[in-house]
Amino acid sequence: MIDPQISEWISQILRWTHVITAIAWIGSSFYFIHLDLSLKKREGLPEGVGGEAWQVHGGGFYNMRKYLVAPPELPKELTWFKWESYSTWISGFFLIVWVYYLQADLYTIDPAVRALAPWQAPAIGIGGILVSWLVYEGLCRSPLGKNGLVLGFVLFAYILLAAFAFTQVFNGRAAFLHTGAMIATWMSASVFFVIIPNQKKVVSTLLAGGSPDPRLGQEAKLRSTHNNYLTLPVIFLMLSNHYPLAWSSRYAVGIIGLILIAGAVIRHFFNSQHAGKGSPWWTWGIAAASIALAIWLSIIGKPGSETVADASAAAEPAAAFEEATLAIQSRCSMCHAAAPVWEGIPVAPKGVRLDTPEEIARHAEPIRIQAVLTHAMPPNNITEMTPDERKAVATWLASRETATR
Repeated sequence: MIDPQISEWISQILRWTHVITAIAWIGSSFYFIHLDLSLKKREGLPEGVGGEAWQVHGGGFYNMRKYLVAPPELPKELTWFKWESYSTWISGFFLIVWVYYLQADLYTIDPAVRALAPWQAPAIGIGGILVSWLVYEGLCRSPLGKNGLVLGFVLFAYILLAAFAFTQVFNGRAAFLHTGAMIATWMSASVFFVIIPNQKKVVSTLLAGGSPDPRLGQEAKLRSTHNNYLTLPVIFLMLSNHYPLAWSSRYAVGIIGLILIAGAVIRHFFNSQHAGKGSPWWTWGIAAASIALAIWLSIIGKPGSETVADASAAAEPAAAFEEATLAIQSRCSMCHAAAPVWEGIPVAPKGVRLDTPEEIARHAEPIRIQAVLTHAMPPNNITEMTPDERKAVATWLASRETATR
């Protein structure tokens, strides 16, 4: 067993590494999308150059040119943008193993959804992600791959189907994360198995004096386009583990679909701007409507609706607080305490202590979101907080609101 304090540091370092590499990958990806779309064809360019762009940064001027295939003579040094992608996926894989598989009872398995054994969570998670890659690869290489719009709709439907499947075996938090990890795997695997190998084939053919197969570039372009439009939804799904109002809703799959739409149209807006095709402001209307609808679905679909409806706002505040305190200390303070007694928890999560009445009162609003509105805490209801105990907490919060009016 690893000391909980060391375990906590390993988790933070893995997350730090993952964020750093993701910033590098997304940054280079967005930059080259912008560069590619902003290139202009001008007179006097060398043969084979499809366009150029002048840029200024850090006090210097840069003249960027893009060869449609390759320059007549390749330079001795050539920079390949691939390690950002690989490092992001590798660090993300270790992070999901460390948090969601080695601590599956806390973060992945919810007996109310599916009573899995600890070994089954990684088997289902990793297996589902690998199968999804085979499906994605098959769809891209099928006749559908020749029609980007139709393929996009099919992939959209598949993502929602996979998300639904994850919600049937994992808790909402893990289902959202695995959906994001699935899409991220498509993106990184496309770089590893298609984009970079195809580019290397082009280079090898040119060095041998041949003409590269244009299909190689078309395949790589299709995957790059997918990566471009899927980036923003993936970021949302990865960050959602901190915000239970999204993943705890019974309409979680619909919320994922709306975020996919919002992220895609936002990218379309910037792609259009970079390409000099104008500013399609209507995309922001669709994005705003999608996010507003997602928020609405999270509110009407939250698991705590019945608890709030049954809570009595007429209860005497002192008595309500005493009953709520007893419930919270019984079900939450083993982790949220000055000295947590739950194995593997070295310090109170997020620094939130609930071991004294004063601390409970101070954290009333987070308690409302986590234990009443969403039932996100205790995680997977691992301490078996009863509906009556949640109702007691809801009653205290209702009486608190009444007393402050």
